[in-house]
Amino acid sequence: MIRAEAADTHDDGALKTPDRLRRRASRLLSQLAVRSDRLITEGLARDDTRKWHYAVLASLQDYGPGSQAELSRRSGIFRSDMVGVLNELAERDLVERAPDPDDRRRNIITISARGRRHLRLLDKVLDGLHDELLAPLSPAERDQFVQLLTRLLDHHTRTS
Repeated sequence: MIRAEAADTHDDGALKTPDRLRRRASRLLSQLAVRSDRLITEGLARDDTRKWHYAVLASLQDYGPGSQAELSRRSGIFRSDMVGVLNELAERDLVERAPDPDDRRRNIITISARGRRHLRLLDKVLDGLHDELLAPLSPAERDQFVQLLTRLLDHHTRTS
């Protein structure tokens, strides 16, 4: 592994990055995603929660009850991982499972009252973490940044 030498830093100690790398949106997005993921993962862990818990609870709150397969599609969690996430949420009484009346082989998952309260707490936690992540941006810039990211993601989700 090649390590940066002292000569490869700015006077303030920050590592120098070649301009051609700093001009590449893909690299910037990738580096920001790593830092964002770490911030969110560590921040939610302080409340004994994982980011996947939030995704499932938000999906249930916004779109209503669903099967494991529906929740997987809504949240982006692999179906093979969904059972474990739902087990964790059920153990904490944040979701309820009930047999699907139309197909007894599958369960319908519903957010519980405790899950709704926990989701409101997580919304506040994430608001603070996003304030930290986007601190250099004004409120208008934050809104524009989210709109641009959404547009990019929607475009690439539709075409892939």
